Amino acid sequence: MSDPFDLRAAGIPSAGPLHRNLTPAGLVEAALRRGEGILTDTGAFAAFTGARTGRSPKDKFLVREASVEPHIHWGPVNQPMAPAVFARLADLVRAYLQNRELFVFDGHAAADPKHRIHLRVVSEKAWHNLFARCLFLRPTPEELENFQPDWTILHAPNFHPDPARDGVRSEVVVAISFEQKLVIAAGAGYAGEVKKSIFTILNYLLPMKGVLSMHCSANVGAAGDVALFFGLSGTGKTTLSADAERRLIGDDEHGWGDDGVFNIEGGCYAKTIRLSKAGEPQIWNAIRFGSVLENVPVDPETRTPDFNSEVITENTRAAYPVDFIPNCELSGMGGHPQTIFFLTCDAFGVLPPIAKLTPDQAMQHFLCGYTAKLAGTETGITQPEATFSTCFGAPFMPLPPKVYGNMLKEKMTRWNVPVYLVNTGWSGGGVGVGNRMKLAWTRALLKAAMTGGFDNVTFTADPIFGLNIPEKCDGVPDGVLHPRATWNDPAAYDAAANKLKVLFEAEVKKYG
Repeated sequence: MSDPFDLRAAGIPSAGPLHRNLTPAGLVEAALRRGEGILTDTGAFAAFTGARTGRSPKDKFLVREASVEPHIHWGPVNQPMAPAVFARLADLVRAYLQNRELFVFDGHAAADPKHRIHLRVVSEKAWHNLFARCLFLRPTPEELENFQPDWTILHAPNFHPDPARDGVRSEVVVAISFEQKLVIAAGAGYAGEVKKSIFTILNYLLPMKGVLSMHCSANVGAAGDVALFFGLSGTGKTTLSADAERRLIGDDEHGWGDDGVFNIEGGCYAKTIRLSKAGEPQIWNAIRFGSVLENVPVDPETRTPDFNSEVITENTRAAYPVDFIPNCELSGMGGHPQTIFFLTCDAFGVLPPIAKLTPDQAMQHFLCGYTAKLAGTETGITQPEATFSTCFGAPFMPLPPKVYGNMLKEKMTRWNVPVYLVNTGWSGGGVGVGNRMKLAWTRALLKAAMTGGFDNVTFTADPIFGLNIPEKCDGVPDGVLHPRATWNDPAAYDAAANKLKVLFEAEVKKYG
């Protein structure tokens, strides 16, 4: 059923059938009618994103406007776009969307009402609108009656800009105008571009209000003890924060203000490659009607997803509302953190499974943000690649890194929060030689850190990185804790570790 609501305020004077704030059932019906995907045997909607199966960071731009220009950390990550180029691009996308069947989602970002923004997502595909409904905070019917968006996202995956004509890099573009409070996302079906554009916006707005914006997941224990899990895609933020013994606050994006931590989103966006019911039961059970699967192959007869398949991409995903996790924190808020984890997926197998960081080490690791980009997470990544991503989220951080680093340092010091480095990557050798760290071992290490399990344990500094490694942990074999001991060739370990150390020291120098 079409909705009489119009989009003139968004610059689209007329549309074809226009659907505003449909229920999941309505969006699924529309998506099936339009041939956008299929239902799986659990009722999840499975869609495919086309050629782009990950983010396109080289095609992301911020409009160089007078009010924001002095504050942005311009460079390869925060690429400038001239206002005139953005104006032309916006007009082209509006013209493309005019008179088409469109889907509108009105929602919020930031669970703390003091820092909340209202957003409107306009999509040409129903499944993308279902994705937005999963990922952002969903208003009550009363809030929707007089809803006025602060920000608008125009998402047109089937509109491809012309680089020669439109002043962009490729046929894909994501452009953000802070003065117009408008996002243009065109040319790519990967839904993560919509989610991360709002995160980028809040990574600019929140620090201006004294709130640290963070690329981390968060959960809270029965005693109200909050834990943060920083890390890039593929490091385990979603998996490790989904803990049956703790309430999930959120799996990816949070703010840390004067009153504590709050979720920026209303849903989860989990990697599903090699997902298993035994290893990740909460995520497995969340993939049901109302959720979305991206690029997961599905058996055409049984409609069973193949979570082990990489035939399309390793970056297979599931999006679902946070309350699909049975023990989530419905308020999306928690107190000040009592434990912080920096997650890294070390593709070279040289970092320990856990190490307690000194305050100086914590700041170095936060500003450097070492991990490995795995195949499929971004366009063009086909092999594991060592990377340093400041604040564990450089692609989404518009301000200079030290703005976020200084805020974290102040809050860690004020609340006396211990910080641990956790390697969820490889042990006994790098990719192709060693093995991925067992999830059960990582969970045991996290539990020990959060519940005092290391209070009476001796820590020993390794000779290469100077990281303080526990000698014992319940549920984890002693031989796993020191990475050098897991390698068949200790000399090969020394060579690989020293190579990474040189790269890390060079990165540290950038930040003084």
